[in-house]
Amino acid sequence: MSSDARASGSRATTAEPAPASLRFGYGTNGLADLRLDDALSLLADLGYDGVGLTLDHMHLDPLAPDLAARTRRVGHRLDALGLGVTVETGARYVLDPRRKHGPSLLDPDPGDRARRVDLLLRAVRVAADLGAHAVHCFSGIVPDGTDTDTAWKRLAETLTPVLDAAASAGVPLAVEPEPGHLLATLADFHHLRRTLGDPEPLGLTLDIGHCQCLEPLPPADCVRAAAPWLRHVQIEDMRRGVHEHLPFGDGEIDFPPVLAALAATGYQGLTVVELPRHSHAGPHYAEHSLPFLRHAEQTAATVPPRPAPALQQAAPPHGAPSTTPEGSSNP
Repeated sequence: MSSDARASGSRATTAEPAPASLRFGYGTNGLADLRLDDALSLLADLGYDGVGLTLDHMHLDPLAPDLAARTRRVGHRLDALGLGVTVETGARYVLDPRRKHGPSLLDPDPGDRARRVDLLLRAVRVAADLGAHAVHCFSGIVPDGTDTDTAWKRLAETLTPVLDAAASAGVPLAVEPEPGHLLATLADFHHLRRTLGDPEPLGLTLDIGHCQCLEPLPPADCVRAAAPWLRHVQIEDMRRGVHEHLPFGDGEIDFPPVLAALAATGYQGLTVVELPRHSHAGPHYAEHSLPFLRHAEQTAATVPPRPAPALQQAAPPHGAPSTTPEGSSNP
């Protein structure tokens, strides 16, 4: 304390701490041509804070023997590299080599639904062992011949044991609204939440591109509206009405307001770049994505705060615009 401060009997004051930076990661589904250890080393070298780890045949295969031992090795590697992790379950053919994302939680065959539930239970155990901040999942598309009420009933029934396991493990289950799926919008997420009785482990994966593609609110407003349930964030560029994950700058999203809204929520999980269709050039896009996001984050500091909007309940019908390249019903 200075002599002037002592003389006046005043206290020295300190400035308010700066808001914590957002934590950016990159999804391994966009680095599918790399060995997992190489992918993790690349992301650490590039300065990422973490990784969105998609359990797949090339990256911590959830169905191969000795999963617990292999998970421990990955955990040690993550710790050594200083990388956080979230566990994602969007592998295209990990359960069925002929059906993309099949079987789903909505399949008519109870045995097929049970296979998807088993995958999610394995993912919860992996996430707990890795200290992941969330497990991501999605509903799947409504099968032909299945009415919507039946599909919602199946989704609630199949998620119940997964939510129980997530509660026991202390890991949130973050459901992602996916264009073309039964659960396609934020309004659909709230329908599921109310159906299940608002269980504590149920949270939301918010894909920023999906907001641009499908939601009635702009992406920044989606972030504000989703804040209380936000457990995981995926990010990429996208255009309105076209479900195609694009590198930053190739779509229509204004990212500084989105990142400003995300920082204002106090969200502490990873914000993971989601570019699975660009895996052939994954190291290139990983290298260029982080500087883009950090620059947008710096610009976001100048964006004035806005209140959270009321979530609009009206949404486009399921499937619009799902008949686009990234829709899970397409190859």
